[in-house]
Amino acid sequence: MRLPNKCLVDINVPKNANLATNPDPDSDAPNACILACVEAVEHVVEKRGLVIDDGDEIFDEYRRQLAIKGQPGVGDRFIKWVHDNRWKFPKTDRILITKKGDSYYEFPEHPGLELFDVSDRKFIAVANAHADKRPVLQATDSKWWKWRQALIEVGISVFFLCPEYVKPKSEKKLGK
Repeated sequence: MRLPNKCLVDINVPKNANLATNPDPDSDAPNACILACVEAVEHVVEKRGLVIDDGDEIFDEYRRQLAIKGQPGVGDRFIKWVHDNRWKFPKTDRILITKKGDSYYEFPEHPGLELFDVSDRKFIAVANAHADKRPVLQATDSKWWKWRQALIEVGISVFFLCPEYVKPKSEKKLGK
């Protein structure tokens, strides 16, 4: 799989990467998905290709759900790398987004996105506000699958690392 050189990384990517060294018996993520997440996180770090918001909302979400000391997992090393390097990212990859109630002014207006998760809107707002509309890496959140067409229509791409996992899960939730 060819990953983009610059992208946003949804929190579930490094969280699933952590499963490679710290398996969770409650997780149903397949091994291929976990490996794809490990490779994606390593790729982003190697290419120094992370896009985040200038107000640290994305970083704060990483910090709440990953171990900033950088261990024991790949996702934990990722948050440590973000912590140590985020102020070195090019200004063009630290995007200013502005709150608008539970959403953001930069979140695209589209009827298909009205029910988009409030907690994930920051990723879409940043992608939409970036001059090059960088893609978002997504692993196991099947709700994103149902929003992919609306996102494409507003010019935002989602790079699904685990489509064989999220597609059937999304279709099951939608009753297909």
